[in-house]
Amino acid sequence: MKFFIDTANLEQIKEAQELGVLDGVTTNPSLMAKEGISGKENIHNHYKAICEIVDGDVSAEVISTDFDGMIAEAEELVKLHPQIVIKVPMIKDGIKAIKYLNGKNIRTNCTLVFSAGQALLAAKAGATYVSPFIGRLDDISTDGVELIRQIVDIYNYYGYETQVLAASIRHTMHIIQCLEAGADVATCPLNAILGLLKHPLTDSGLEKFLADYNKLNA
Repeated sequence: MKFFIDTANLEQIKEAQELGVLDGVTTNPSLMAKEGISGKENIHNHYKAICEIVDGDVSAEVISTDFDGMIAEAEELVKLHPQIVIKVPMIKDGIKAIKYLNGKNIRTNCTLVFSAGQALLAAKAGATYVSPFIGRLDDISTDGVELIRQIVDIYNYYGYETQVLAASIRHTMHIIQCLEAGADVATCPLNAILGLLKHPLTDSGLEKFLADYNKLNA
């Protein structure tokens, strides 16, 4: 499984990159706003800064909801850096845009996916990634991880190459569940990734090892 970090915070991206396990970054307009990044030029420069930190794919989201607008934005964004992947919403014109961009060899990430049917359309249109939002499904008492499993099974059965990118991950257990469900990528907040490091037996074991060493080498 690949690990992407879901943020626009440069310091968090640097920390994840320094950990040595980061494969990419996902962002969206809400994450940009959280960091106080506004205006097209500033947003574009921020994407460039992210690409300079990480080695993998960086999803940059269009904000248009019509075909022509999405294509125009995508053509601007993809010129910013070779690592840019165009994030397109799961709407009718979004599917049309994904199909068009795929024909131009421009990679895409179909976002705001909440059903297997939506994921099927994204794959048929040629999306590089599909992003089911599992946390938001959990919020409405629907099993988000089960959706990941369904999509993985469908893609494997029919041979679709679209990668399943589990999004809206809320905690470390979500990562493990998506791993078991066969997701290709998990995009997570930094604290969820760091949570994988933690186990009380690791802490107590290290404490004992160090105590024993200190007794013999005092």
